[in-house]
Amino acid sequence: MSKPAFIFDMDGTIVDNMAFHTRSWLEFFARRGKEYEAEAFFRETAGAQGREILRARLGDEVTDEEIAALAAEKDALYREMYGPHRAAIKGFDDFVTAADERGVALAVATSAPPKNIVFTLDELDLRRHFGAVVGATDVKQGKPHPDVFLKAAEKLGANPADCIVFEDAPMGVEAARRAGMRAVVITTTLPADAFAEFDNVLKIVNDYDELSVEDLLGVL
Repeated sequence: MSKPAFIFDMDGTIVDNMAFHTRSWLEFFARRGKEYEAEAFFRETAGAQGREILRARLGDEVTDEEIAALAAEKDALYREMYGPHRAAIKGFDDFVTAADERGVALAVATSAPPKNIVFTLDELDLRRHFGAVVGATDVKQGKPHPDVFLKAAEKLGANPADCIVFEDAPMGVEAARRAGMRAVVITTTLPADAFAEFDNVLKIVNDYDELSVEDLLGVL
């Protein structure tokens, strides 16, 4: 029998860092003479893998090797910017501890590359909570494709219908919908009305202190 599972996006959902991701992308492109508006850039890219973002803006003439090097450069810039501010979202540790005590399987499903996963989960001592971590190198496509959530559920031995995804971005909520999973939205980066179109959203909250594990298990 499948056990209930909570699957967490990482950036913007475990840590409140998406403003720094966007800022580092804008700085990265500004150094190359390309200017973007911050809110539009976030809405278009949140949940996508770095290589997908670069490919969409730099075109097919750039080689895969060049894309990989540019993605590494951008991620180093992000870690430099966000490092002094790094912290889990309010109530997160208590929430996942309570979920684990109630037998909920826990996973991370993120579009982040390995170095950023280490930067967040290991350096904040959060990996210990999770039975599975799926990142950009584990799937071919980022969100809104459902692959990353389905892979996490597979690793946990959970059926998609028994999973609740925690997300902060519309593309992530859409990926959960395509995976057959319901979602909880954490409003670290966008207001609640940005998620009004989704029928798979159970709750929209500011942080984990506003959530009850028992209430969420009641809908599974």
